[in-house]
Amino acid sequence: MNPAAVADDTTTTAGPSGTTGPVAGPITGHVTFLGAGPGDPGLLTLRAVEALAAADLLVGEGHVLDVVRGHARADVGTAEPAVDGEVLDPGVDLTAVVTKLVMGPARSGKRVVRAVSGDPGLDPSAAAEMLACAQAGIPFEVVPGVATALGVPAYAGVPLSGDVRFVDAATAGERCWTEIGPSDITLVMSTTLQTVAAACAELIAGGRKPETPLTVTVAGTTTRQRTWTATLATIAAELKATKALPTPEGPIAAIAVVGERAGQREHLSWFETKPLFGWRVLVPRTKEQAASLSDQLRSYGAVPHEVPTIAVEPPRTPQQMERAVKGLVTGRYEWIAFTSVNAVKAVREKFEEYGLDARAFAGIKVAAVGEQTARALVDFGVKPDLVPSGEQSAAGLLEDWPPYDPVFDPIDRVFLPRADIATETLVAGLVELGWEVDDVTAYRTVRASPPPADTREAIKGGGFDAVLFTSSSTVRNLVGIAGKPHNVTVIACIGPATAKTAEEHGLRVDVMAPEPSVHALAQALADFGTARRLAAEAAGDPVTRPSERRPGARRRTTRV
Repeated sequence: MNPAAVADDTTTTAGPSGTTGPVAGPITGHVTFLGAGPGDPGLLTLRAVEALAAADLLVGEGHVLDVVRGHARADVGTAEPAVDGEVLDPGVDLTAVVTKLVMGPARSGKRVVRAVSGDPGLDPSAAAEMLACAQAGIPFEVVPGVATALGVPAYAGVPLSGDVRFVDAATAGERCWTEIGPSDITLVMSTTLQTVAAACAELIAGGRKPETPLTVTVAGTTTRQRTWTATLATIAAELKATKALPTPEGPIAAIAVVGERAGQREHLSWFETKPLFGWRVLVPRTKEQAASLSDQLRSYGAVPHEVPTIAVEPPRTPQQMERAVKGLVTGRYEWIAFTSVNAVKAVREKFEEYGLDARAFAGIKVAAVGEQTARALVDFGVKPDLVPSGEQSAAGLLEDWPPYDPVFDPIDRVFLPRADIATETLVAGLVELGWEVDDVTAYRTVRASPPPADTREAIKGGGFDAVLFTSSSTVRNLVGIAGKPHNVTVIACIGPATAKTAEEHGLRVDVMAPEPSVHALAQALADFGTARRLAAEAAGDPVTRPSERRPGARRRTTRV
């Protein structure tokens, strides 16, 4: 080792051509050039998710950060070149600005993720930034993403098998059009909604048949996706007829597929035909409570929006809960029954307060009212002994609950931690089965704070397509904190009691779950959406979302 190199705290690194040069200080930072794909966060690769979880700083345009930030830490930093004041100066080199944003933090030891749309290997700016990192001796890696020109046709239901050529319509010259015009090759064009008709005219002038089918897709792979099917000769009229142009938003990026493959969309469209595609569905629950329900709604193409209508607070007198938890540890109970995720959380917090963990449940039978509560117990490290085989409710739990047998049950007592407003159904049923019940208030439910003003306006103004009510209290609380949903909004209720409460508040109930479970409710809403779509298609009417039918609603090309 060269003592001089140690003395002046410099290291030597090889440049891209093999030359070496001094770099001040040891470089411990790292840059990941990451492909965010066309827009659907579900298309991120496993390696991308790993890199995002380890990132200290995310650099990218705002719409790209929206795709990737869900997999990053809550405290991750972000930098958006497009909102940097100096970028607004037309004389500023955007690539140089981004390179500075990326390299500066990396030199200080941060793990930087530079996220780009599509695939970074196809992004000229990303390539220049990679070269700058290489020349500066900053370690970097490339995480490929789904290219926009490949992902969007797949989501539009257009296969790209066979001979395919990719063209950027903005840079294609006359020679390009005359070269590809007479051929039958499938053409994938990166273009805009405003200029696609002109590009099609160039293709016709170059020799492509006017009746050649094509698709034009905007906001591809997102729930705002919209696709037009036409021919080279009719696309301009098609866009005009559907009032897609002119648009006030400025140029709208689009992917056009030209060729016979585009004609297969009629049979292969799978994304835009999902039962609730693009529907904004209001879920009156917290994000934690609504996780699995929201995932199910997304699988139907919906955009769930969680709005909590209740807040959970500790009981006014905690002594009863404290005595019950101590009794749990000392063997006072044969069973403990959890009727909600919040009950699990309340007991878990008490355990942590006393330095206990799931091992304290040893020798005690555990019951859960439904799948979500059971999952919360499993996350705590407890596998429930009893979950209703039928209806997921207090009544369903009682159907499967064994009667007390003094021969087989050494203890006759059940610990029931619950909310302050819970019904007495379960208590009465357990007593009837011969059990003694310690009915303990583990938490209080209070009305949540009102949601933001824009959410309240969307609720009252018809901005949501549907709302899922999972209990009578969610009806009362939502109306109380945000107002009554607009009459175009589809009202879906989990059962007759909830439906009755909705009707008492002047709401028209459109959907009723066949059984009282949130997943059955979501499925019932999906079935309603499917029936609505089929009825519109049979009548020859356009397929629209409920919110698009409210008075004064203006259809937008990129908000489907």
